Order: sequence, then structure tokens, then C-alpha cells
Amino acid sequence: MPENLPESARLTRFSLAERIVHRVTAVLMLICIATAAILYNGGLSVRIGHRYVVELIHVYCGFALPVPMLLGLASVAYRTDLSRLNRFTDADWRWLRSRSFRRSGGQHDRAILVGKFNAGQKVNAWLSCAGILVLLGTGVIMFRTGLAPLAWRTGATFVHDWFALAIGLLVIGHVYQASK
Repeated sequence: MPENLPESARLTRFSLAERIVHRVTAVLMLICIATAAILYNGGLSVRIGHRYVVELIHVYCGFALPVPMLLGLASVAYRTDLSRLNRFTDADWRWLRSRSFRRSGGQHDRAILVGKFNAGQKVNAWLSCAGILVLLGTGVIMFRTGLAPLAWRTGATFVHDWFALAIGLLVIGHVYQASK
């Protein structure tokens, strides 16, 4: 959208509630990624120090990750967008199989018309939410050691680490695509 448009001519893509949910989730996710990097990397951990404090920040921000999304359910616009994200149409499958110039409408007669969210945005939303739930579940098992036997905690640590890496890459891809 051109930067020189007056404020009255700009189209609001997301409601205030949706922007707040996205931004709070983004801040919590970035804190989790940063604290995970500190906890996982010995060199960073030694430089930062206060491992217990960093761990608590990581755990409580991780526990808080689903909260903005749950609070967002109070917004009609948020619930409407959730239903849009939950519908995968034939156009979405064509969009995923198409070449990038058709996705962006490079050839007008062959452009694939999508709704508010394209298939990539839908997949990103699904993977992000599923990843948050897996990380929350495995994080609870790791944090509350009395809940599960050692074998489960070991498995939870393995799954948590790999999902965290995948979510980190997903966040990098999301920020890259959003900045284009």
C-alpha cells in the first residue's frame, strides 16, 4: 500500500484485538526463543548468568503463550479470522502447487484468487498453534518432574528441543515473508 495515502483511505486488515493478540504472542515467542538460546548455548549461558532466572522467564512466558490467543476469542473479528484460517479450499491447493509469479498475481489472467489469507498463511497459523501446544505439553512434563517417569521426561525434552528449533525456523520464515 502506498505510504502517502491519507489515514482515512487506508484499509484496516486486522482489528485492534487481532493486532494485540499477534503482538503479545510475538513478544512472548521472541522471549521464549531468546531465553531458549541462552539456556541451550553454554557460552551464552555463562555470559548471561542467572540461569535460574532465565529458566523461569522462559517457563512462564511459555505457559503464557496460549493466553493471548484464548483471550482473543472474545473478539468477533478474531473468531471470524480463525474460521477463515480453518478453511482450506481448492484455490489454496492450487496456490500451494503454483509458481510464485502466479501466487502474487504476476500474470493477471492466471492469478489465483485467494481470500484474506493465502494457503501459506493458513499453514503457518496451523503449524504455529500446533507447535505452541506441543511445546506447552512437553514443557509442562519437563517442568513438573513428578508428573511423568524419567523415560517420558527424556522423550519430552527431545520433542521439545526439536519442536523449538522448528518453531524458531517458522518464526524466521514468517518474519522474512512479512517483511517482503
